[in-house]
Amino acid sequence: MDGAMGLRGLLLCVYLVSLLVLQAMPALGSATGRSKSSEKRQAVDTAVDGVFIRSLKVNCKVTSRFAHYVVTSQVVNTANEAREVAFDVEIPKTAFISDFAITADGNAFIGDIKDKVTAWKQYRKAAISGENAGLVRASGRTMEQFTIHLTVNPQSKVTFQLTYEEVLKRKLKQYEIVIKVKPKQLVHHFEIDVDIFEPQGISKLDAQASFLPKELAAQTIKKSFSGKKGHVLFRPTVSQQQSCPTCSTSLLNGHFKVTYDVSRDKICDLLVANNHFAHFFAPQNLTNMNKNVVFVIDISGSMRGQKVKQTKEALLKILGDMQPGDYFDLVLFGSRVQSWKGSLVQASEANLQAAKDFVRRFSLDEATNLNGGLLQGIEILNQVQESLPELSNHASILIMLTDGDPTEGVTDRSQILKNVRNAIRGRFPLYNLGFGHNVDFNFLEVMSMENNGRAQRIYEDRDATQQLQGFYSQVAKPLLVDVDLQYPQDAVLALTQNRHKQYYEGSEIVVAGRIADNKQSSFKADVRAHGEGQEFSTTCLVDEEEMKKLLRERGHMLENHVERLWAYLTIQELLAKRMKVDGEERANLSSQALRMSLDYGFVTPLTSMSIRGMADQDGLKPIIDKPSEGIAFVLSALQPSPTRSSSSTQQLPDRVTGVDTDPHFIIHVPQKEDALCFNINEEPGVILSLVQDPNTGFSVNGQLIGNKARSPGQHDGTYFGRLGIANPATAFQLEVTPQNITLNPGSGGPVFSWRDQAVLRQDGVVVTINKKRNLVVSVDDGGTFEVVLHRVWKGSSVHQDFLGFYVLDSHRMSARTHGLLGQFFHPIGFEVSDIRPGSDPTKPDATMVVKNRRLTVTRGLQKDYSKDPRHGAKVSCWFIHNNGAGLIDGAYTDYIISDIF
Repeated sequence: MDGAMGLRGLLLCVYLVSLLVLQAMPALGSATGRSKSSEKRQAVDTAVDGVFIRSLKVNCKVTSRFAHYVVTSQVVNTANEAREVAFDVEIPKTAFISDFAITADGNAFIGDIKDKVTAWKQYRKAAISGENAGLVRASGRTMEQFTIHLTVNPQSKVTFQLTYEEVLKRKLKQYEIVIKVKPKQLVHHFEIDVDIFEPQGISKLDAQASFLPKELAAQTIKKSFSGKKGHVLFRPTVSQQQSCPTCSTSLLNGHFKVTYDVSRDKICDLLVANNHFAHFFAPQNLTNMNKNVVFVIDISGSMRGQKVKQTKEALLKILGDMQPGDYFDLVLFGSRVQSWKGSLVQASEANLQAAKDFVRRFSLDEATNLNGGLLQGIEILNQVQESLPELSNHASILIMLTDGDPTEGVTDRSQILKNVRNAIRGRFPLYNLGFGHNVDFNFLEVMSMENNGRAQRIYEDRDATQQLQGFYSQVAKPLLVDVDLQYPQDAVLALTQNRHKQYYEGSEIVVAGRIADNKQSSFKADVRAHGEGQEFSTTCLVDEEEMKKLLRERGHMLENHVERLWAYLTIQELLAKRMKVDGEERANLSSQALRMSLDYGFVTPLTSMSIRGMADQDGLKPIIDKPSEGIAFVLSALQPSPTRSSSSTQQLPDRVTGVDTDPHFIIHVPQKEDALCFNINEEPGVILSLVQDPNTGFSVNGQLIGNKARSPGQHDGTYFGRLGIANPATAFQLEVTPQNITLNPGSGGPVFSWRDQAVLRQDGVVVTINKKRNLVVSVDDGGTFEVVLHRVWKGSSVHQDFLGFYVLDSHRMSARTHGLLGQFFHPIGFEVSDIRPGSDPTKPDATMVVKNRRLTVTRGLQKDYSKDPRHGAKVSCWFIHNNGAGLIDGAYTDYIISDIF
């Protein structure tokens, strides 16, 4: 790449709302203009550092729920020297990026999608050898933020274009497109253009901008719909964007929302085009079914404070919305399991009042018997079949809320999954709500999927009560159960999920598939289900004349969108299924999802997009990846920061406990304002337990390596060449070597280089990689740890790169924490007496009493490299001989383990 443009980095991180964000570099100014010359003159006057956004446009085309977005932005540098600019977009987690391009100084850089394994192998090989390579990671919970920083030449412009796609999901009787607008400056040409085509016809269409006064919104938002077509245009002038008549700041900072629904005059909505079909099932005018619902609520100690307050508020509101024909019960689980009634009772006024009193009164327990709580709730619903046959035609629903991991009763996750599966046996759906960031959300998600439900995260925020109520409102009105959508077996070559346990008011079931050649004209769909007091059945036929008319109106776009809708849904389902299985079955599902991702050009968790022809100042080539739930990455190819990253800016203590070099263990004893030291002399390849907290399972283990070059008869020094850090509560694993940092290596996770500057987040664990220097691991409700990278330099006595490990904060670790370092996380007492000359005149000996043992110790110096990895700081300490014998619990061989994790 020439000097026209340098890629500084591509950053993707997580937000808690499903919004699209468009922004340029912070605090960049812009101004209006009626001619090119005045535009340029005013832009120079108002732009910070001479950079302004000339245009920012979002074009969204929706065809039968399939939404295709193109975000285009042109940024101009009017300065006489190069400037850095940024293109920043938030997209929904459920969306797939399908294209990305940058045009600058007449050069085009295009995204190229390939399988992730190949991309990562190339990256790892290049990173180790120092060749042209790079890495960018995407991540999200409900959102993914896409940011790319570029250096633009003086008097030059750059154009960014990002394309992504998703299937709109119907909730509460409408489809929703939400765009978070945040350009952070006035934009000369700002536009959001939404074009909707729905063959059923559009029944309602609305658009709102939360950031605009009502009068201004009415002036700037144009919306219309007629028949099958709807259109929304938001094109504010620069003066309409201004926060005040004389301000250079922008009003555009908030949510732009488009909502619509389609006509439901016909039960059948069956599209067939280009040998693919899409079937949208959302029948109207059905009677709400009575329901049997059991709420299973976590009341462990971690729910204390705002969480239990918000949970109670939500339960009280939900109980107030119950219908007289509904039946319900409440189950609470902490150290023990208790139910309100132990069986279903009718939602009468008296019972609802008694239940509300029970909710207001219940108090918290300590542990988390999740298995016991779920089995109790399942048993209450299963009783319907045996002792309450009059309720067997109701729609049964189980809803569980938890904020942590199982700690009481059965705690093995695989056993809990098996127990729940065997107890429910497909009779009703299980919906899991994970409150906060400390839950194993993947575990809850798999459990729900195995039992015809889904999981949803409830974020710890002021609106948590509304989040809980919002979820319940989606399942509060079941209309049908055991919905079965059938298609001719000889006509269908591929099919997405066509059996659904329940259909709820305001939602929609979507099935798509591929049709065999010459079978389109005879294609049909048969739907069977159970409703309130009756059986439901209908047959949908293809209206060939209507399809021909639609194709004339929408042409290739309709054919393309129906096929891509099928591909999108199929890939989503394959990725969901692979979460539940292992071994060969998982490999087969991965292979299918990968093949389709490549065929249709989607960036999924199995593919990566590299940007052809682009590299940064270090020769690093960016890769765009799609992450898994719960893992966030922030990575950019930046120069090493002279200070620690923002995630670890806390002041380091003057002295810390750690292990470094050959390997020297330094134990800081703050009560004595002193330190203890010992060595462990073992063979290369041996793995030692450094930290082990049995309460949480958190562990740090290190594997020794030898010195590559040593003189005959020289001491065979050993050093830590591999560290394994694991937090089972969140399925987190980190493998660190002097060459690479690998996240979740057991599941084929990503590999980072020490040349990366990155922040990685996974439910309660934050890892900060400081380029070519160190990394910091911070665990919620746990500790903070540092891994120092030691590179061989000229004149070094060590001929192999190695690692040091330091404990920056351990006060939240449990009292049971053990390991060669972990056992010293809590106060240790010792007394030193009889200080006397030693064999080395500079190192006196002494007698130490520690743990009721008398030891001969020697005063000496070690080095702490936690702040200065190159030179270190000298630390005076009492050295305990013979591999720490008498100081450490047991013998040092007790800490030798078989596996890094």
